[in-house]
Amino acid sequence: MAQDATPEAIEKAIETSNDSVHGSDTTIPKTEEQPAPQANNTGYNNAEHEFDTGFTAWLQVLGAFFLFFNTWGLINTWGAFQTYYEEHILSHESASTISWIGSIESFLLMFIGVVSGPLFDAGYLPVLLPLGSFMVVFGYMMTSLATGYYQVMLAQGICVGLGTGFLFVPSVALLPQYFRKKRALANGLAASGSSFGGVIYPIMFDQLQKHLSAFKEIQFSLFCLGLFMGFLGFYNFLIYVQPWAIQNGIVNSNLGFYLVSILNAASIFGRIAPNLIADYTGPLNILLPAASFTALMAFCWIAVNSTAGIIILALLYGFFSGGFVSLPPVVMMAITKDFRDLGTRLGMCFSLCSIALLVGTPIGGAILSAGNSYLGVQLFCGACLAVCAVVILIIRVIRVGWRLTART
Repeated sequence: MAQDATPEAIEKAIETSNDSVHGSDTTIPKTEEQPAPQANNTGYNNAEHEFDTGFTAWLQVLGAFFLFFNTWGLINTWGAFQTYYEEHILSHESASTISWIGSIESFLLMFIGVVSGPLFDAGYLPVLLPLGSFMVVFGYMMTSLATGYYQVMLAQGICVGLGTGFLFVPSVALLPQYFRKKRALANGLAASGSSFGGVIYPIMFDQLQKHLSAFKEIQFSLFCLGLFMGFLGFYNFLIYVQPWAIQNGIVNSNLGFYLVSILNAASIFGRIAPNLIADYTGPLNILLPAASFTALMAFCWIAVNSTAGIIILALLYGFFSGGFVSLPPVVMMAITKDFRDLGTRLGMCFSLCSIALLVGTPIGGAILSAGNSYLGVQLFCGACLAVCAVVILIIRVIRVGWRLTART
């Protein structure tokens, strides 16, 4: 019986076989050693050293923290909403009926996992996060406008509930992809976001009810609107009058650079004299003409075509605008009943005006680029300031009527 072939005999036979085919047309190449197959790159980390460490891993914890913060943190805040609804807009409903809103919100947070979980596994995380975030924000925006039970139920109970449901599963399913030994710690840190939300949101809700209630006062809301429109157009004169004057040959480049200095020099007196008079007549009585004449000077900008004219215009615009920018805080004092809220109201008003300052001159620049003429900028500047003057007039009429001599 033949013995088994040794490995040396097999190797020798293979070499002999390869040598025997060299005389033919086809040469059989030796088989090269293939590289080891690479690990399959799934959504989960497979290498031991990639777990539990690194900036990316802990960044997931931070992201999951904020997802907990804005899902379970909102659910934990329901007690504050329940109390508010019972005392205000839903006071005619029973406590049990109102509580169904929070119950539906909590139910959907958990129940929607049957949809968001498979979507997460299928790779739709980039869809779940923006969709859930939008629904939470939109739901609370609509809740702020709600006046009846069914509106609050649709906005907060259902819309916000659906949004939190889309966000919750990703908040817990992300972490196992980046942690192994420290998985429980990572999950605990992320889950603490719900407690932080439960601490911060009730306090925020209570404070906002006190401070944002200022917008329910017609005078305060109108004053914010008026200043917003005024500042939307105000700085277009300061920014564009200099290049306009130089490009149109009204002044040379040397004098052109002094126009803004001339304007600000006049503004020094415009900030002092009107405020001095306002102590005797009332600040609103001075802010109204200051805004009106500032708007008038902006429209007069269209007609100026001489060096003397632009210098005089810069002086007048600077003087009247000085009162326009310095009197609003004093007017705010006049329309605020409780001075303990004065700082908050000023901050709210000025934060809105900051948006006007942010976009005002870029809008003017866009108008200039579109029409290739400064006329549009001039009209935009004057129109915004004119709207401001009209709104301030309305506030004065609300306060004292049409009596010209009334102090306000």
